Amino acid sequence: MVINSIHWFRKGLRLHDNPSLGASLLGADTVRCVYILDPWFAGSSNVGIHRWRFLLQSLQDLDSSLRKHNSRLFVIRGQPTDVFPRLFEEWNISHLSYEYDSEPFGKERDAAIKKLARKAGVEVTAHVSHTLYDPDKIIELNGGQSPLTYKRFQTLIGRMDSVEVPAESVGADVMGKCRTPMSEDHDDKFGVPSLEELGFDTEGLSSAVWPGGETEALARLERHLERKASVANFERPRMNANSLLASPTGLSPYLRFGCLSCRLFYFKLTNFYRKVKKNSPLPLLLYGQLVWREFFYTAATNNPCFDKMESNPVCVQIPWDLNPEALAKWAEGRTGFPWIDAIMTQLRQEGWIHHLARHAVACFLTRGDLWISWEEGMKVFEELLLDADWSVNAGSWMWLSCSSFFQQFFHCYCPVGFGRRTDPNGDYIRHYLPILSGFPAKYIHEPWSAPESVQAAARCVIGVHYPKPMVNHADASRLNIERMKQIYQQLSCCRGFGLLVSVPTTCHGAGKTSSDGAGFPVEATLGAAAPSGPGLHRISPSVGKRRNEDSADGKSSKVQRRSAHWEERVQPALNGL
Repeated sequence: MVINSIHWFRKGLRLHDNPSLGASLLGADTVRCVYILDPWFAGSSNVGIHRWRFLLQSLQDLDSSLRKHNSRLFVIRGQPTDVFPRLFEEWNISHLSYEYDSEPFGKERDAAIKKLARKAGVEVTAHVSHTLYDPDKIIELNGGQSPLTYKRFQTLIGRMDSVEVPAESVGADVMGKCRTPMSEDHDDKFGVPSLEELGFDTEGLSSAVWPGGETEALARLERHLERKASVANFERPRMNANSLLASPTGLSPYLRFGCLSCRLFYFKLTNFYRKVKKNSPLPLLLYGQLVWREFFYTAATNNPCFDKMESNPVCVQIPWDLNPEALAKWAEGRTGFPWIDAIMTQLRQEGWIHHLARHAVACFLTRGDLWISWEEGMKVFEELLLDADWSVNAGSWMWLSCSSFFQQFFHCYCPVGFGRRTDPNGDYIRHYLPILSGFPAKYIHEPWSAPESVQAAARCVIGVHYPKPMVNHADASRLNIERMKQIYQQLSCCRGFGLLVSVPTTCHGAGKTSSDGAGFPVEATLGAAAPSGPGLHRISPSVGKRRNEDSADGKSSKVQRRSAHWEERVQPALNGL
């Protein structure tokens, strides 16, 4: 009997550590590697040009790698449920493989494809390789519930079997045992489309800062390890202006698209650390970024509403403001705060920003200044951010807005002070906001405070050439802290919802409360379900007489220096790779 296989690429755009692809090749006479692209989705989805370019470059790289093994990638237009019945029949398929997808939409889609395959007599194989652990097994170990604190998650994975060793890379020795039927018009029928063919206007599009593909991912991994070897340091690096720029050793978009296996990265890092540090125990920080990724994947896998506030059992129902004008100013980098605007400009131009920059703009949009829903920020990141995926993007936004997982709402980023501490000379701001390049370092983080003569000398009059600040940070953040305080006080009174240990009564500095930071646990004890319903939407917070934790001018202080340690210690560095 002739065995004809299809391997369906979705994420996992690589030949290394691809056990599902390996299973498809095992004993097969023919194999076709397919990627299904819905042209309508390309034109209507909330995904920007940088992400599409990265995907297409990754597909081109994958096709190039397959060519070296006398195979090709088949890019097929249409919906999977329409495409596969036709392919099963036309190609006489007996076996289908794909990488396991733990996200709710993916599981629903794959269940439909399995049903079609069963009807056609096609065997289906799926292996977990996009995550270090199987989220379903973690949930099973936790009594059928997703762990909702990072500490609990760490405990559970400590009881799991060791991370599986990466599968052997698919090479000529394996691919050569089966053939890929190809026609002379393969490129016309199944070639990787261009951005223009998908309807994008590429005029003025700058070259990619992050080239897509497995080849680039593996080269970056080697540079990443070489950089660690050069400093022999596995601690989190200190922040400076250069840290905010895209790094040639950065890996986060490649992990998101599966151009780089997280397991390969895990074991390469482990082996390298043991070689350098010999008998030293492995620090959690070594894998912290990967573990946060696993945590959010596990929290999201059985929650189809994970990317929404309403009907989301792990999300606090907060009465956010609807303010399309303010949202647009934030998204387009027109807030009047150079630090925030430079970050959003970098995001729009390059598709990436440093994880602490993400924290700053997320706090500013939500609980810090604008009081706009995290869902709106998540959508902007989904459009622009190369490494945004459904689980991690939604989880990060809930975390940073204090809507779930983290409740220290009295810590607030100052859009002046935080930027000044990270980029004291203003080099980062000058790079992305050249209109402000003439301002001296003293004023570049708050140009509205510069005398008229300085503004004139800089050829940038605030309110004319660059906008005035859209809010008074001191007043807005003080109001929003009071709003959050009242919401959490109400939550703590809800029956069966032991969320808070105590609510701080004063708030003098980032990292300091009436109990010197001990008022809240770092992680909330989100029980079975967060209370929801109209009651929480009728909260009408009043403003107290408290002094905000971050001064309006953002000048440094002992309190702010303590805050810097909190920012880097407590928060998940999801893209710091």
